[in-house]
Amino acid sequence: MMFRTKLLVATSVTVAGAVGLVSAVVAATARTRFEKLDETRRADLVRQFRREFARRGEEVTRRVERLAAMDAVQRLAGELSRPEPDYDVNIAQSLAAALSLDFVELVGRDGRIYSSAQWPARFGYRDEWVQRTGEARAPGHYLKREELPEDTVLAVMAVREVRLGDAALYAAGGLRIDREFLSSLTLPDGMRVLLHRDDDAALARLAALAERVKRLRREASAVVDHEVFQAIPLAGREEELLGVLLVASSRREIEALQDLILWLGLGVGGGGVLFGVALSWWITARVTRPVRRLAGAAGEVAGGNWNIRVDERSGDEIGELARAFNQMTRHLIEQRERLVQSERVAAWRELARRLAHELKNPLFPLQITVENMQRAREQYPEQFEEVFRESVQTLLAELANLKAIVGRFSDFAKMPPPERQPAQVNDIVRGVMKLFQAQFAAASIATEVDLAPDLPAIQADSEQLHRALQNLVLNALDAMPSGGTLRIQTGSSNHTVHLKVADTGSGLTKEECERLFTPYYTTKQHGTGLGLAIVQSVVSDHGGSIAVQSEIGKGTLFRIDLPAKTEN
Repeated sequence: MMFRTKLLVATSVTVAGAVGLVSAVVAATARTRFEKLDETRRADLVRQFRREFARRGEEVTRRVERLAAMDAVQRLAGELSRPEPDYDVNIAQSLAAALSLDFVELVGRDGRIYSSAQWPARFGYRDEWVQRTGEARAPGHYLKREELPEDTVLAVMAVREVRLGDAALYAAGGLRIDREFLSSLTLPDGMRVLLHRDDDAALARLAALAERVKRLRREASAVVDHEVFQAIPLAGREEELLGVLLVASSRREIEALQDLILWLGLGVGGGGVLFGVALSWWITARVTRPVRRLAGAAGEVAGGNWNIRVDERSGDEIGELARAFNQMTRHLIEQRERLVQSERVAAWRELARRLAHELKNPLFPLQITVENMQRAREQYPEQFEEVFRESVQTLLAELANLKAIVGRFSDFAKMPPPERQPAQVNDIVRGVMKLFQAQFAAASIATEVDLAPDLPAIQADSEQLHRALQNLVLNALDAMPSGGTLRIQTGSSNHTVHLKVADTGSGLTKEECERLFTPYYTTKQHGTGLGLAIVQSVVSDHGGSIAVQSEIGKGTLFRIDLPAKTEN
């Protein structure tokens, strides 16, 4: 990726990230503040409901106390003490109208209803709630579910006992808790309050929330259609759940605010990206030009031109970098000269050592043979002819050995450039394998040859590749003196031909693998150390590469990659 592109991406990401972070923080802060404010408003509304409920309950209590003291109720209590009481069954309706009560019931000690304002037909039925509440003589008011002919409503109720001699009567009265009651509450903007009962079909979409409150017997909340609903359980005198108060607050304001913050963030972020493009273009115009010059100079150094220099006139960091670059090239030139000299000396020393080592072996028998000839001529003249003939044979053999050694060093020193022609690696492999068939059989070595049928041709010197592969096979034979398996495989990918030669020999250490292609280096008891160096030289001259993988006790794998012939 170009520096200009990186700078553009970095600036854009920084600006967009900063804008996104600020937008997220602002949105989160606004949402938190809104939720806290909304929670406070809901709590205030719940407290207002409870205050209004308590106020209405106190009003109901006072009216029921007046109900219990009215003459009509006192007379009814007296009549109930007679065997055959005489009274008006509709008296509760007139009493409810007089006291502005929605509900009035007069109930005997046994729970029998003698008069009901809200449901006159209940005359003679039993109202156990009024009976239990009256018997408990519990003061105050309570929430009660009141049944009507066509509906069931919630009401705040109070009960008082009326005594006249041995006669007793319970007077119960109350007011509705309905939409009219809820409309008396002062609601903040965006909030509303509802009552939920089991039979309230209008609030069916909140049934799951109400059911959770009923099951857990505690407050709960949920979001439904852009509104947050807080559900508060409403219990009766015996802590039975009678209904659920739902306080709803709209989330449309905060959602609109979040949308506004989002669009503002997108707008500012887009502007920031455009600003980043302009800024990166301006910066790169000033920065990348000298950097490109430095990159070009570095490419020249990589290509071998170590005398390149760059302009040092800038006084900023780029100028310091240019001065450091020029100083580096000067040091490289100095180090190259020292390295070339040291490598030249090291190469001559290594060559002298290898030559001395290789020539020492045949020179010793030459010396012994000459000494034997001299001793025979001086001490045993009669045997000199026979000794001379044998010595001549020995001398010729050792001289041939010396000639071969010198020839190998000479061949490596003057490796000719390859004469490239279209060639098939598979054909070269078949030729080498045919050449070594007898040696494979004699050394108990099994061969596995896997040649790719659609292998592309290469531009190569077949003789040099044949020689290189031959050296690899000889190396494998030396690595498996007790037998083993030699595997040769060919293949291709990405316009490259692959050749793999693997053996199951003793393997090499990591250090040996690193030095394996160094001229005159060998891991064998005998050898010049030139075989693999020649292989590497041939592969390199063909524009390819060679690599080795080995593990002690498991064998060695050589891999050669050669460029395939390109179609014109």
